[in-house]
Amino acid sequence: GLQVRRFRLNVLRGERTSVTGKLLENRHAGAPGRIVSLQALVGRRWRTLTRAHTRAGGRFRLSYSPSRLGSEVVRLRFAGASDLLASHRRLGRLNVYRLAEASWYGGGGSLACGGWLSSSTMGVANKTLPCGTLVTLRYGGRSVRVPVIDRGPYVEGREFDLTEATKQALGFGGTGEVWSTG
Repeated sequence: GLQVRRFRLNVLRGERTSVTGKLLENRHAGAPGRIVSLQALVGRRWRTLTRAHTRAGGRFRLSYSPSRLGSEVVRLRFAGASDLLASHRRLGRLNVYRLAEASWYGGGGSLACGGWLSSSTMGVANKTLPCGTLVTLRYGGRSVRVPVIDRGPYVEGREFDLTEATKQALGFGGTGEVWSTG
């Protein structure tokens, strides 16, 4: 099986994501030279992003520099060998962010994308992303994945207006930079 020691799945565009671990063979560390892959789920198929050979003791380190913003499910995969069964292990979502200026808004009223704003509404306002687009935001080590539900902000230089509930979930202040996949 695949044992994961460390992985980094939240990166700014241009940074490298990495996964370290060990390929175990029958409860013992694996032989060197086995191939372990990092794969992303695209539609219903897995696409290989990068691969690495195991070193002594079955240890491996995968490193990948994503070029596109976004969020995708990733896994580790060992294709198997004549003496060892194939295995895979889901890691979660690889989130590739950029910096974006944000503020927040609250109150009530109707939303440009339909529905009503309340203090518990999760979402963001953006001037150009289509309504319903899911955006992952990160701030201070916290992440949320929310839809675009409204239009705005209309202050120069700002890209997102967070709803009050989104602001609270992130622990965000009044205005500042967030990491965004959108």
